[in-house]
Parts: sequence; C-alpha cells; structure tokens
Amino acid sequence: MVLLSGPNMGGNELKYVTECITTGWVSSVGAYVDQFEKMTAAFAGTKYAVATSSGTTALHTCLVMLGVNSKDYVITQNITFIATCNSIKYTGADPIFIDTDENNWQMDLNLLEEFLNEETEQRDGACYHKKDGRRIPVIMPVHVLGNICDMDRLLAITKKHNLLMVEDSTEALGSYYKGQHAGSFGLMGTFSYNGNKIITTGGGGMIVTNDEALAKKAKHLTTQAKSDPFEYIHDEIGYNYRLVNVAAAMGVAQMEQLPAFIERKKEIIAFYKKELEGIGDITFQQVSDDVTPNWWLPTIKTSKQKEVLALLNSKGLQSRPFWVPMNQLRMFTSDIYVNKTDRSGHLYSNCLSIPCSTNITNADLQSVADTIKSLF
Repeated sequence: MVLLSGPNMGGNELKYVTECITTGWVSSVGAYVDQFEKMTAAFAGTKYAVATSSGTTALHTCLVMLGVNSKDYVITQNITFIATCNSIKYTGADPIFIDTDENNWQMDLNLLEEFLNEETEQRDGACYHKKDGRRIPVIMPVHVLGNICDMDRLLAITKKHNLLMVEDSTEALGSYYKGQHAGSFGLMGTFSYNGNKIITTGGGGMIVTNDEALAKKAKHLTTQAKSDPFEYIHDEIGYNYRLVNVAAAMGVAQMEQLPAFIERKKEIIAFYKKELEGIGDITFQQVSDDVTPNWWLPTIKTSKQKEVLALLNSKGLQSRPFWVPMNQLRMFTSDIYVNKTDRSGHLYSNCLSIPCSTNITNADLQSVADTIKSLF
C-alpha cells in the first residue's frame, strides 16, 4: 500500500521519545513541550505558542477564550474537515457556512462580503445577524489543503464588520501569504499534528498568537484551570487539553525536519502538475502569486473522480475524495449556508487527493501518474 499521506519518522523521534520514557517525563509537563512550543512560535513568526491535545481542542479553546456561546454564530466555510464545525458546536454556537471559491477552493470572499453587507448590522461595535438578532463575534477561515485566500481583503472585511479572526491553519504549517506565515494574521491561529499532516505527533495541536494574555489564558484553560502549584485549586471550568511530553518529543524531532518535508511536498506537486496537467479534464486548485503553500495534500479535480478513485485504490495507491460539504451532513442541514451555485457540492463530486507522503518514492509517484493517465 502506498499511503495517501503517511508519517515520515526519519529523524530523532525514537531518540527523544526514548529519553522521555527512561526519565519518566511522559505526561503533560516536560522540557519537550516547552521546546516544541518555542520552535513552533519561531517558525510561525508569532510571539507565543501553546500545545494542545489536538487541532480540534486548539480551535475549541480559542472560541472559549473569546466568549463564544449558545447565542452566537461563527462564520466559517462549507468545505473543511468537520473538526472546524465541531469546535463551534462545542461552545453551543452555530456555524454560518460560506460557499467555496471555484478557483482556489478557499472561502468565497465575494459571498462573505455580500452576506455581511446585506444580512448583518452593527450594534455597539459588534456584528449581529439582522434576521434573528444573534451576535456574530468570530470568523474562522480555513486554509484548505495549505492554500490561503486573499488575506489583505479578508482582514479588511473583518475589521469593517468587527469580527475577531481565529485561523484554522491546521493544514497550513509551512504556508505563507506575502511572506507571512499562516496562523499569524488573526487574533489566534491553530495547527494540527494528526498522523496525516505535514508533521505529526500522532495526535496533537497548537495555538499560536501574539497576545501574551491570550497565550497565558490558553495554557491555563488547557491544564484544567489549575491555579495553585500545590493545592488542587481550580478557578474556572478548564479542560484536559494539554499535549503530553512524549508526543511533544516527537514534535520536536519532526520540526527539525519540517523544511525538508516542505521541499519534498513542492517536488511532489511539481511532478504531478508536469505529468497530469492537460490530461483529460484534470485541473489543480489555483494559487495566487502572493501565496507560498506547503502543498500538504495534492488534490486534483476531474469529472472522472469515481473512476480514478476506484482504479488507484484497487492498485494499492491510497486516494481519498474531498470532504463532504458541511451543509450535506445531517448535523448541519439546518444551519445557514451562504451560496449561489453550491460550488462546494461540485468540488466534492469532482475532487480527489492523491498519494503524497514526504517519503514516497519517485517510482511510486510515477505509478500514480501513469495509473491516472491510463483512464484518459
């Protein structure tokens, strides 16, 4: 089996994890947690980073800190992994889904601006939905597949409508817009270290921010809000959301290799584009000149999606369809979906992600390309 996006454990992972085991520092405190946070903040160009147990818990913590509650809406996009929307629902709030741009597959900023101009109003310096009077305090853009939308325009929109931004950059570690790293534009950003991400700790996440108070609050909340170093005194409802030291040790080893991983991802997408562009109706997501993506998960669009998926997987070349649009999942069918032509549904029916592990061989890449071309 050639994995879709498997982990690459070619560095110091075993050495660092073994050190945790032999010293007994395996739980939620330890030097590797601190080191992982510092390395991530430095890489992302932020002042602070707080490690969490997953990308989902990172998102949830951000929303909790911003006071999102059951009377609120949070704006996000319709094509994303479900963790984005689950984190919103955990607060009791409801998502407002914005359809997808047909070219870069990110949030459609034209639709977003139209919705905010026509369907919302400002009261006391806050954004409210006209129809039901519910507050919209936060927007959560998702950098889908490591690509990034026009952040200058998005920031201008959020400022005009008094929206706080939490970036779901869980797929975008190593992606940049005009030289600035994903996750560093909003009040907070998040990363994920699931097994299929560009680096992995098996599971895990990270909050990044330039706000010292928010960083301290995040660390407090994710460690059960324990306020005394000796007594078991907790001063508010907290969460068991901290990353353990043994996982952070793996993260440190992965961060040491991240630049090489990003370069390999660029080689992989360059190969696929050379081999597949112009074959049948295959196209790739468009990337602005302002964006340098990490190319986390190369994905193609073709009307032969089902045939390509069936053939690749039958040959042990693991490939997957795009995420089911959020408005099609039964938990979200009653939530607001801002669209005109349901481009999310079209992308879901025509897109598939193809093998791209950073340790994939060139021969396997050629097998993937040749297999796809054989259908055309």
